[in-house]
Amino acid sequence: CAWDNPVFCPLSSPSPGSLVQAAVTQQASKSAKPGDTMQTTCSGSSSWYGWYQQKNLGSTPDSAPVTVIYSNNQRPSGTPSRFSGSTSGSTSTLTITGVQAEDEAVYYCGSRDSSASGSVKEADVEVSNRLVL
Repeated sequence: CAWDNPVFCPLSSPSPGSLVQAAVTQQASKSAKPGDTMQTTCSGSSSWYGWYQQKNLGSTPDSAPVTVIYSNNQRPSGTPSRFSGSTSGSTSTLTITGVQAEDEAVYYCGSRDSSASGSVKEADVEVSNRLVL
């Protein structure tokens, strides 16, 4: 699975005895209203990041994750221009400019290290006019 392709890349299985070192730390849940600009960050030992969106509005995910940003700042075809990514050093930022109700989802940050092993973390983003429970 290539990290520079705009597809969701599950964690690769490390070979026996190898170490997976591309751990990432991601911000906690956030809330936004439609029209807001939302930013969330992810940091780790990598300089290559991707962001993945999973609709998760009930007790189980509604769909498989979809790539919204790959290779730090690349948007796959079909991803709205309100989604953007940037990376400074080992910290990646996902920005949604003019959040819309359909952006409510779980956003996963994925990173890889030079050996191509990876790690994925998640953050909930609730976009609504109600309180986050």
